[in-house]
Amino acid sequence: MRTVELLLDEAADLSVREAWRRLADAGLPSQALHRSPTNSPHLTLATCQELTTPIRWELAEVAAALPLPARFTGVVRFERPTSVLAWAVNLDSALAGLHRRVWEAIASDSSSATLNPLHEPGRWSPHVTLGRTRRAGAFAGRRVPELLPAPPLSARLTTLRSYDTETATVELLAPRF
Repeated sequence: MRTVELLLDEAADLSVREAWRRLADAGLPSQALHRSPTNSPHLTLATCQELTTPIRWELAEVAAALPLPARFTGVVRFERPTSVLAWAVNLDSALAGLHRRVWEAIASDSSSATLNPLHEPGRWSPHVTLGRTRRAGAFAGRRVPELLPAPPLSARLTTLRSYDTETATVELLAPRF
C-alpha cells in the first residue's frame, strides 16, 4: 500500500515531536516510539495500492500548489480499530481543494474497493497523529491534553510524499517543471 501525505514546516514538525516526547515520557502511546527513519509528523491525504503513472502525473500537479498554510484546531480522539490521539487541522477551502485533487487522482486509477472510505472528501478528518494504539480508550483520561504543548497557531504544509508499506521507503512527490 502507498500513502499520500503532507509534511509540516520545521517549526510545526518540532512542535509535534515535542508532543510525541511528552506522551512517551508519560508512558502513553506515542509516535515517538516508532524509531523508523521514515517516521515524521504528517497529514495523510489518502492511500492506494500503487502510484501508477497517471496518479503520479496528477500528484506532481498537486505538489506544485505547495506550500499551503494550515491551522491546528486542538486535540481530537478517534476510536476506530485503534485509539488515536491527534491534533486536528482546520479543513479550509485550500486544504479541501488540495485533498479533493489527491483523492480524484488516486480514485481515477485505483479500484474503488481498495480505497479507504475515511479518506473520501466529505468524510476525511485532517489530523496529525500524536499517538496510536490497539488498546481501546487509551487516551480517554482527562490528563492527556494537559500533557501536551499547545499546538502551533499556524503551520505550513510544505512537501507531498508517499510511504510504501511493503518496502518501508519514502518517496517525495515533486512538481514537474
